Amino acid sequence: MSLLDPAIWSGKAFTGGWTTMSGGTAPVVEPATGAELERIGLATAGDVTAAAERAARAQAAWARTPYTERAAVLRRAGDLFTRHAEEIHGWLIREAGSIPGKAAFETGTAAQECYEAAALASRPIGEVLPSAEPRLSMARRVPAGVVGVIVPFNVPLILAIRSVAPALALGNAVVLKPDVRTAVCGGVVVQRVFEEAGLPEGVLALVPGGADTGAALVADPHVRVISFTGSTAAGRKVGAAAAEHLKRAHLELGGNSALIVLPDTDLDRAVSTAAWGSFFHQGQICMTTGRHLVHRSIAEEYIARLADKANNLPVGDPAKEEVALGPIIDAGQRDKIHALVRASVDGGARLAAGGTYESLFYRPTVLRDITDTTPAYTEEVFGPVAPVRAFDDLEEAVALATAGPYGLAVGILTADVMRGLELAERIPTGLVHVNDQTVNDEAVAPFGGVGVSGTGARFGGVANIEAFTETRWITARGTQVEYPF
Repeated sequence: MSLLDPAIWSGKAFTGGWTTMSGGTAPVVEPATGAELERIGLATAGDVTAAAERAARAQAAWARTPYTERAAVLRRAGDLFTRHAEEIHGWLIREAGSIPGKAAFETGTAAQECYEAAALASRPIGEVLPSAEPRLSMARRVPAGVVGVIVPFNVPLILAIRSVAPALALGNAVVLKPDVRTAVCGGVVVQRVFEEAGLPEGVLALVPGGADTGAALVADPHVRVISFTGSTAAGRKVGAAAAEHLKRAHLELGGNSALIVLPDTDLDRAVSTAAWGSFFHQGQICMTTGRHLVHRSIAEEYIARLADKANNLPVGDPAKEEVALGPIIDAGQRDKIHALVRASVDGGARLAAGGTYESLFYRPTVLRDITDTTPAYTEEVFGPVAPVRAFDDLEEAVALATAGPYGLAVGILTADVMRGLELAERIPTGLVHVNDQTVNDEAVAPFGGVGVSGTGARFGGVANIEAFTETRWITARGTQVEYPF
């Protein structure tokens, strides 16, 4: 049976879930070909209000549902991601421009996120506190209520499910706003999986739309927590709006992550690692390796090998051929990438590889002769661009890695693991990977950045509990207290 049967879409999913969206429709476009795959309903502010009201009504009953039943829904959802993996892969490849390996990683991780979330439902929900009074004193975790989840286009399934699954497991309702460009992978798929898994009606609502839809979700009084993944610029607006409405916002934002390559590393492996870090999914990942900091003694050979690797990576339609890079999501994103590359070259950087495109297919690009002001080095490119800069000693490597406002991830390649760990201690980031590149994710691991990369670690075990619950103080006495008046 198809998970995304067109008859179901026309009746529910592409009209936004349980009700028809009133903002018209938008095309679901395949970036590799420009073909229209389907159409998606667009939510207005009024649709968001209606969805949040329904979610608030449904949430109370869902929170009272025994934890065993909530866990069972999450486990069934995980099974459904596995059962329908091939169909979901097809959409991740065609709608999001993913290569098959990336699509398989997303689906596998989505299943694992559901299984890990199922375990959250039975975690201890509080603790007994000491009290100076003759009473029982407790701190208890309770669901936050309605959680708003705003998802970007780049890794739509994972970035949706890693908030949706734990929020549901802990007794919350969710209103999910996917990016319109990947509303199937980041919205419809998630909704259909939980519908088939037996989630009660109204507990998960889908409101595809743009910035106005997101703003309405943040402002809605029924929504108590916002989980946002996206650019730093958009995250600032979400955070400010959430603060105005006195609600929590968990922000996972942009990055410009450094890969530090020490002279004792295996250079063949280092180049392979570096290429993956910069070019995986066309560089459209927040943890993408955006800065290659290489010891001067090996920098020239590193650049030559990385450029050769880039020149030989196949780029094309991942639905039709075996490629390393698929298309950029749309022309606007492609033009932003190319503008940063051209500005860098105009400013004195030199192209070692790439710097060209055909349609939405951007060649993997290596830049050399980088300075403090090279745009593709100082800014988040969100494309397949690898700026390489040499350093002379560890002090300079630390200074370069810590320069700039971002603090998401760092990778360190060295034969001396302890030196790598010591170096990592000096670079403030949310994620550290010694002898690996910067793009890593696991359902059990906390994830988040510092600085303008976000508001700290969330997801994974205790971090999820803190993100999607409130703490309530409860006391009980055996008899009533007598007061002086």
